[in-house]
Formats: sequence, C-alpha cells, structure tokens
Amino acid sequence: MLHEYRDVISKLKQENAHFAKIFEKHNALDDKIAQIEAGREQASDTELETMKKEKLKLKDEAYALIVEYKKENNL
Repeated sequence: MLHEYRDVISKLKQENAHFAKIFEKHNALDDKIAQIEAGREQASDTELETMKKEKLKLKDEAYALIVEYKKENNL
C-alpha cells in the first residue's frame, strides 16, 4: 500500500498507533481478499465487495494521515 511513501509509513507506524492499526487492518483485508480471489477461502460476492470497499476506505484514511504528516513535517 502506498509504496512511494515507504519512509513516511515507517515513521507513522512507530509514532501513530491509529495509523499502525489502519495499516495492519488494510494489510489483513488485502491478504484475505487475495485468498478469496485465489479460491483458497470462500465468500459471497457481496462480502468480497464489502471487504474491497473497506480496504479502499482504510487506504484513503491512511493516505490522508500521510499527507497530514508530510505537511506538518515539511516533507
């Protein structure tokens, strides 16, 4: 997720518990979605769509925190 901000993400994961939680939840959803799409786990189309929307929401929230951090730290 947001690989171009790798350095900022590393700092935020250490300094901001909320960001770390968002990041962890996003990655867990990403893994679960990949398992479902590969056929190793089962979920209805509705459940999969809901997971994808939640993953996107978490990514948007993480991105907003990254932008805020960069602005506050003049990066």
